[in-house]
Amino acid sequence: MLTISEGEKAVRLARTAIKECLNNGRKIEPENLPDIFKEKRGVFVTLNKKTGSKELRGCIGRPYPVLPLGEAIILSAINAAREDPRFYPVELQELDELVIEVTVLTVPKRINAKPKDIPDKIMIGRDGLIVSTGMSSGLLLPQVAVEHGFDSAEFLCQTCMKAGLMPDAWLEGAQVYSFEGQIFEEVEPCGKIREKDIKCSE
Repeated sequence: MLTISEGEKAVRLARTAIKECLNNGRKIEPENLPDIFKEKRGVFVTLNKKTGSKELRGCIGRPYPVLPLGEAIILSAINAAREDPRFYPVELQELDELVIEVTVLTVPKRINAKPKDIPDKIMIGRDGLIVSTGMSSGLLLPQVAVEHGFDSAEFLCQTCMKAGLMPDAWLEGAQVYSFEGQIFEEVEPCGKIREKDIKCSE
């Protein structure tokens, strides 16, 4: 777990990485950071446009701990701003309209249960999901289910569709993995940073 101070550094690092990339086309280096940023962690960076309600502007990350956290944040932030295929690249003048969210992931673990019992193993508000089969894989962060009001079965179906699979692929032998995420977000663009509390429910 990161402290709130470390979480603040994570979000500021993401914003600095995007700003430097858009300004100068340069990737910053993860320097002068706490030791936890040297540990390999999975992480996602989410960009939301603050226009009364939040509007997704980009979200990319690394689900598995293959890079040191600092490096993973920098690359994911730049990727979210420039390379999310669902959106056109972020422009520098937009940056002051975006709130940045960093989700640090636990290592995904396969849910070993009969397909019909998988929803009972998922806690909305705690778990994110990965569904994969063959070359297809899709991931949804824990906050997505809460923000959209999904129950466990719908969350599974939506993750399958994110992978480009049929909604019921989780009932047909697709592998399902769960993970938890610690989320830090800006309250306003460039503003105060808080740890996001997504309420848990069965």
